[in-house]
Amino acid sequence: MLVLRLLNVVAPAYFLCISLVTFVLQIFLFIPSMFRDPSTTPLFSPALLHGALFLFLSANALGNYVLVIQSSPEDLGKGLNLGKGAEVVVDWLDGSRSPGSALPSTHFCRLCARVTQRHDHHCFFTGNCIGSRNMRNFIMFCLYTSLACLDSLVAGMAYISAALSMSFANPLAFLTLLPHSISQFFSGALLSSEMFVILMLYLWLGIGLACAGFCCHQMLLILRGQTRYQVRKGMVVRARPWRENLREVFGKRWLLGLLIPVLNVGSDYRRQKEK
Repeated sequence: MLVLRLLNVVAPAYFLCISLVTFVLQIFLFIPSMFRDPSTTPLFSPALLHGALFLFLSANALGNYVLVIQSSPEDLGKGLNLGKGAEVVVDWLDGSRSPGSALPSTHFCRLCARVTQRHDHHCFFTGNCIGSRNMRNFIMFCLYTSLACLDSLVAGMAYISAALSMSFANPLAFLTLLPHSISQFFSGALLSSEMFVILMLYLWLGIGLACAGFCCHQMLLILRGQTRYQVRKGMVVRARPWRENLREVFGKRWLLGLLIPVLNVGSDYRRQKEK
C-alpha cells in the first residue's frame, strides 16, 4: 500500500515533467527550426500551422487532465446506509457492495478513501479514481495526449533529420537510430541536446501508442456498457444499445467535448443527479 501511495504522487509529477519538457522542445527548438524554410509564405508556413496544431492538442490534453482531477468521484459512502457490523466494512474494503446499497458497480478505493459509482479504475497519472463524473474527460485526456505525443514525434524526427542530415524514408532507420546515436554520443560526434531529443522520440512513441491503445480499449468497454472493474470482478451487465452506452458517458453535446475541454454536460448521470 505504501508503494501504491508513493506511485500515486510520483506518477502525476512525472507526467507534468514530460509535458513541460515536450512544450519547451516544441516552442524553443522544433518550431523555430521550421521558420528557416524561405519558400513558404509567413501565413501558411509549417511553423505557424504546426504551432497552432500543437497548442490545440496540448490545451485539450492538459485541460481534460485538470478536469479529471477536479471532477473527483463523489464520496457516496456518506449518503449510503451501510448498516452496522464489521462485515459491512469488510465488504466495502474488499471492493464489494454492501447489502444495504442499491448503487451499481460501487467500489471503495483505499487510495482515494471514497466509494465511487460506476468505478472503472484508479489512474495513478491523475491520482484519482475514474468513474461516472470524469470518464468522458479521462478518455479525451488519453486521446489528446496520444495525438500530442505523435505530433511531437513527427516534429522531432523532422528536426533530427535536418540536424543529422539523415532520412527516415526507410522504416529501419528509426529502429537503428538509438544504437547508432549512443555510439556516436560516446565517441563525441553527437551533441547532448541531439541525444536528448532522440531519447524523447522513443518516449513519445511509447506514451502515444500506450494512450492510443488504452483509449481504444476503454471505448470498446463503453460500447459494451461495461467498466474495467465490472470485467475484473466478472459482473454481468444488462445489454443495452451501444448508442445509449455512448450517450451515458459522453452526453448529447459530445461534439463540444471534442473541440474544447469542458465538463460532461448533458450526460444521463448528471440528469439523474439533478432529479
